Parts: sequence; C-alpha cells; structure tokens
Amino acid sequence: MRLRLLAAAAFAAPVLAFAQAPAQPEAPPAKSADKPAAKAAGKAKPATGAIATVNGVAVPRSRADLMMRQQAARGGQDNDQMRALMREELINRELISQEAARTGIAKTPDVQAQLDLVRQEIVVGAYIRDWVAKHPISDADVQKEYDKAKAQAGDKEYRARHILLETEDQAKGMIAELKKGAKFDELATKNSKDGGTATRGGDLDWNVPGAYDKAFSDAMVKLEKGKFTESPVQTRFGYHVILLEDIRPVKFPTLAEVKPRLQQQLVQGKIEELVKGLRAKAKIE
Repeated sequence: MRLRLLAAAAFAAPVLAFAQAPAQPEAPPAKSADKPAAKAAGKAKPATGAIATVNGVAVPRSRADLMMRQQAARGGQDNDQMRALMREELINRELISQEAARTGIAKTPDVQAQLDLVRQEIVVGAYIRDWVAKHPISDADVQKEYDKAKAQAGDKEYRARHILLETEDQAKGMIAELKKGAKFDELATKNSKDGGTATRGGDLDWNVPGAYDKAFSDAMVKLEKGKFTESPVQTRFGYHVILLEDIRPVKFPTLAEVKPRLQQQLVQGKIEELVKGLRAKAKIE
C-alpha cells in the first residue's frame, strides 16, 4: 500500500532549515560523523549506500532514487529540497515500519496477504514491460491494423432506429402498427427492450455497418432512407424492427490521429496471446 507524504507541517521546519543552511566547509577525514549532513545537503553522492540509519537499520539510497523517479513521473522536480523531504519521509516510514514489526502487525495474515499481492503486481508489471520492450509493435503492424479497420468500416455510415422485441410475433405486431401509420419513435419508446435506446425513440446514432451484428447490418444497408424492415430481423439479442433515417460518407480518422490507440490495442493483443500461451503450457487445477 502506497503511503502518502506525511503532513507538510511535519517536514516544513527541516526542509526550511535545510534550504536556508549556509554551505559547510568540507569536513576532514577524521570527522566522519559530519558526512551524513553533507549528504543530506544534496552534494554529489555515490550510486550505492544509505541516506540515513534508523536504530541501526540503513535506509538505502536506491529507495530514495525510486521515490524521486516516481515523483518526476508525476511532474515533480528533482532538487535538493525535494531530496531532503524524501529523506525525512523515508526516515519516518522506517520508524513506523520498525514499530509495526515490534508490535507484530506486520505478521498478521491480512498484512501478509497484501504484501504478497503487491509483490506479485510489481513482478508481473516488470515482466510485462520487459516482454513488451523485447516484442515491440512496428509501424508496419500499425499500418496493417489501420488498413484492416478502414476496410471494415467501409465508405458509408448509417443513422438508424430500432425496436427490439423478445419474440417474432411481437416484432410482426410492431411492423403492422407502423404500416397503419404509427410513429416509429413512439413505438420504440413504449415497446423496445433495448433500455439504452428506448428513451431516445430507438435512435442508434451514426454508425458503420461493422458496429452491428451481421444480420442487423445486412438488413439495414438494404433499406432506402425513410423505410423500415417489413420482416423481423433476428440477432442474438432478439427480434428487431429497423428504420433507416439517413446515410452519409464515412469520415475515417487519419493514421496519425489513431496511431497511439492502435499501438495500445496491438500491445494488449500481444499480452493476451502471451497469457494464452502460458496458460496452454501450464497445469491448472
């Protein structure tokens, strides 16, 4: 579980004191006790080592470096003041962690389960990022997916309404009402089982045929503007009566506009294939 930075008031004095502290002369080798203060002041530091020791337990510099990277990813700055704040935060965390260990709470089943879950999430995330980096999506892959989507979309989009019924006889009854002059939107509002469109009079807005079940789209594209299907159209959802209101040329986005989304879809597809492959080889009981 991520801990937020402790209250700003808890760190205001140390940070302010640090920020305003005058530069200290370099300590002679014999006075090694002065070195931690110099480190806390943000001077050049080795890549390894500790930023502090709390009750004899070292707080590793790698932990502070990781927190700084996380801050930078959220738009934070990497400067002396922020590093001093991070040092105090990590000291406080270490103190609380030691107290939690002393009281035994760290060994409770609930805490252990959470630790196991967080560890697994970190390991899985690291593996997936590494695997994706080693199996990158090429520009050719993106272009192929774009061309496929464009071909499926076609060159026209349709604005239609529909009334969804449970049985064929109910759909035939709606068609009979329409032939007598009933208004399509009113019938849809009163009778359609599609709760998402019934309140809009069955309006499906503009869509390409590929957005619908094949039986639905096949019937829709055969209609003339202003006409409705005179026979019920069956899909896995039930029986439809369809009204075609308008047709227009499709405005398909450019490759540049959808490239990031296509890349994400392709990456997700590769990850799904990876998982399928692992499951196929695994013994799962």
